[in-house]
Amino acid sequence: MKERDEEGMDAYLAATDVVDWHHPDVRALARELAAEQDSDEAVAHRCFLWVRDEIRHSMDYRLSPVPCTASEVLRERSGFCYAKSHLLAALLRANGIPTAFCYQRLSRDDNGEPYCLHGLNAVRLPGQAWYRIDARGNRVDIDARFEPPIEHLAYAATLPGEKDIPGRFAEPLPEVVSALNAYEDAGALHLNLPDRE
Repeated sequence: MKERDEEGMDAYLAATDVVDWHHPDVRALARELAAEQDSDEAVAHRCFLWVRDEIRHSMDYRLSPVPCTASEVLRERSGFCYAKSHLLAALLRANGIPTAFCYQRLSRDDNGEPYCLHGLNAVRLPGQAWYRIDARGNRVDIDARFEPPIEHLAYAATLPGEKDIPGRFAEPLPEVVSALNAYEDAGALHLNLPDRE
């Protein structure tokens, strides 16, 4: 792992129970994605594309499993936005790239209540500010990309009641982890997605 001189970056590089980048399968994929890349930005871009395109969003593909930890997401090859952000953080941190969790509060059905959290990441690349990236997975109406410093997120908080949750978090929010661990079926979780006023 690369040395970092900036204060406070250790928390954004840490392996945790959820961001379990020490897991052999996660580490192996992190090494594979970093191979022959010549910069942290190139590694981050490759990891982003892999999670965005290779891990299927549970609701888009009507898949039942509800993984939470990075290694579970990799095993299932599917997950909600939160789970995908856990895997992306693990792959980036395994490659020495500080990675945080960010959240938006969005209308679940694009028409007001109920609201739910949407999970994404922010990365700190050398010589740059924190940059938010969203590996939720693209579809006809979503075009999330990695083109720093310009953000191309899956969603914009535009409706009344929607907002970007302030701050960057070294750990996933507790309500997100609790929700992922509370349900074994994606359809049930979809009806009970976590929210934060």
